[in-house]
Amino acid sequence: MTVMYSAVTRFDPNRGDDWKEYIEWSGLSHLREVLSLDSLLCPTIVETLTDEDWQYNVQEDHKTHLFHNLDYLLRRIAGNKQVNVLAVMHEPFATDLSSFVDPRFVFRGFDLIEMDGSISAISNCGGFDKAFSTADLSEYGLLTEHTKTKSVQELLVSEYPEERHAECDMWAIWQKVS
Repeated sequence: MTVMYSAVTRFDPNRGDDWKEYIEWSGLSHLREVLSLDSLLCPTIVETLTDEDWQYNVQEDHKTHLFHNLDYLLRRIAGNKQVNVLAVMHEPFATDLSSFVDPRFVFRGFDLIEMDGSISAISNCGGFDKAFSTADLSEYGLLTEHTKTKSVQELLVSEYPEERHAECDMWAIWQKVS
């Protein structure tokens, strides 16, 4: 399974009023930080791609903000203090998770991002009570078990067939901690 990397803006209590308003709106008072590929909560740091970026980024629809080369991405964002560097896998099998071993990263969980979009169904849609509860989310706003995430992914589609944010891709997320 291919590991890709992203640099996203931190979304935590240091964001002041934005964080307070989000916690009040979402009801996710147990969160320490949101780790996500959600472009509204955690926008990508690399907003405009340079010619050099195209040598290292993922050249697929809705993935051009992801990079194959971690060293390049780290050089590209050097000096930015409000960044989370994430390692991600798209639609992994449970057995794929053990294939990524990098002591600089810690596995945090799974996000469900709308297909062909960039909104998280679990942390930025106001809740889908028939699919999961806020208590299912970790302190990072993620689901932590592959089986549970698959179940939520399926329930979103079956219970909310008319909701455009319900048809989602699963993303495994690791956070760079050193």
